[in-house]
Amino acid sequence: MCAATFQLAHAQNTSSKTILVIGDSLSAEYGIERGKGWVEIIKSDFLGDHEDYAIINASISGDTTSGGLSRLPALLAQHQPSVVIIELGANDALRGLSLEASKNNLGKMSELSKQAQANVVIVGMQIPPNFGPVYSQQFKEMFGQVANEQNALLVPFLFENFALDKSMFQDDGIHPNESAQKTMAENVWAVLKQAIN
Repeated sequence: MCAATFQLAHAQNTSSKTILVIGDSLSAEYGIERGKGWVEIIKSDFLGDHEDYAIINASISGDTTSGGLSRLPALLAQHQPSVVIIELGANDALRGLSLEASKNNLGKMSELSKQAQANVVIVGMQIPPNFGPVYSQQFKEMFGQVANEQNALLVPFLFENFALDKSMFQDDGIHPNESAQKTMAENVWAVLKQAIN
């Protein structure tokens, strides 16, 4: 049996469930060794008691909420996930895109995921105040607002517990390094486990 046939057969097993991660470079292992990112750590370290779950990382470096929204329908159809983790928005801010548009995109992604019978986990981010205190505050609040409106679960801040520790970041000062990935995984797992129990 070829690998593709085995995977298809496994996917058709009624006990098999999928967690779909749709994110940007923060989830796509940018600048670190493959297999060392927080998504893989959740798979290896935290899903041991939930062997009926598989995790699919559909994250792309540089992706925005608009890009994620355009990709999501095909991903939902392909993987039929039980849980969708949405980790997008940071690149919208870096490009100075409209927060209203970003919020609408996150909301639409949540709606599509729920229509596909998936639980939704939204991963919150924050940006430095040099973007402007009003914009930074509104950006921070956006994720919670979408989670409340969509009845989704919220990871308040992906960088919780290390955001101000420069030793946990790559030389660009933006992307977490390998040593930060376990903490990121713990931050997500604290909320994700509520979606799969």
